[in-house]
Amino acid sequence: MQPAPPPSDRLFNNADSFAQVFDEAWNRLSRGHANGSGGSEALLEAVLAQLADHPFAQSDPAMARQVGEFRIRLLGL
Repeated sequence: MQPAPPPSDRLFNNADSFAQVFDEAWNRLSRGHANGSGGSEALLEAVLAQLADHPFAQSDPAMARQVGEFRIRLLGL
């Protein structure tokens, strides 16, 4: 099964663009994610894998992970 493409056709190499698609991917994947199968860390890995082609994730994967972790804390996901 091929991952769904990011929902926007306009992706930019910045944290704001990444945060937008991260939130959408998190919400989409969390609906089908069982709470007992690794929790938020496993879901974070799944979201980051799905967004690996995003320009920001490609140029700075460590910062993309930090943005994802921040979004999780900020939104209480």
